[in-house]
Amino acid sequence: MSNAMRTPAGAINVERYQGAVAEGRFRRLWNANAPGYLFLLPWLVGFFGLTLGPALISLYLSFTDFDMLQSPRWVGMANYVRIATADPKFSAAMHVTLTYVVFSVPFKLTFALLVAMALNRGLRGLSIYRAIFYLPSLLGGSVAIAVLWRQLFASDGLVNAALSHFGIEGPSWISHPSYSIYTLVALSVWQFGSPMIIFLAGLRQIPQDMYEAASLDGASKFRQFYKITLPLLTPVIFFNAVVQTIDAFKAFTPAFIISGGTGGPINSTLFYTLYLYQEAFGNFRMGYASALAWILVLIIAIFTAFSFLTSRYWVHYDD
Repeated sequence: MSNAMRTPAGAINVERYQGAVAEGRFRRLWNANAPGYLFLLPWLVGFFGLTLGPALISLYLSFTDFDMLQSPRWVGMANYVRIATADPKFSAAMHVTLTYVVFSVPFKLTFALLVAMALNRGLRGLSIYRAIFYLPSLLGGSVAIAVLWRQLFASDGLVNAALSHFGIEGPSWISHPSYSIYTLVALSVWQFGSPMIIFLAGLRQIPQDMYEAASLDGASKFRQFYKITLPLLTPVIFFNAVVQTIDAFKAFTPAFIISGGTGGPINSTLFYTLYLYQEAFGNFRMGYASALAWILVLIIAIFTAFSFLTSRYWVHYDD
């Protein structure tokens, strides 16, 4: 009888003790990490409210027919099937975007590397040159520069005026379907400042004694570049290639401004993002546009994964 009376009381004491211990641990953990969580709170709100939340909603809408006026109607895989089998503008947009990526990224990286190597030769006023060359990267994606670019390459623009001094009659670069995409490639190459700064930082990390030893052995400048600079710079090249390729897939503003939002002439500047914009905000097919957006995400993910898988064969790290 006495044991039966003591057992519940002992159990209650044990529960109170465990509760007090747990509360003490939580209080110590909270006191130790509360400032960190408070500083992290704005980022968490932005991540869940502006990134993850809209992304999940977009994934749901990609399986619906939604025009922003009526409630979404579930259609399953119909949007994706239509994209794959019955949408000629999707094929045109993919062709234009891949052409832009294939030409703009290599030319931009090559030009950025050449300028970085020139600046790495110990020029006076290096910081001024660096700021001047970086300026296009800050302005290149703006609407004002896109408008300026359209004026430069118009039929009566500055480029054709310069060509006329040599007796060359230039075409209307922007309104001709054979040349319009390359004016956008030129605009992308002109924004070489960001990869140039990264290349310059990478060149500064290469030990100079390796060049001195190569010179003593009679290696030419080209051989030094091919055997020393290029291999040691491959991590930087890899980083720039991945970042610039993703950026090229997302290009929107230049094509929108130069073509007036139409992607013309004859869909020659119909970037993938521009076509997505037309479907979403021109035709109000938000479900279909969401499916297009997720296909672009998938394409970029596949490209990035392929780049990392193949990097082991050509990117050289110190270890």
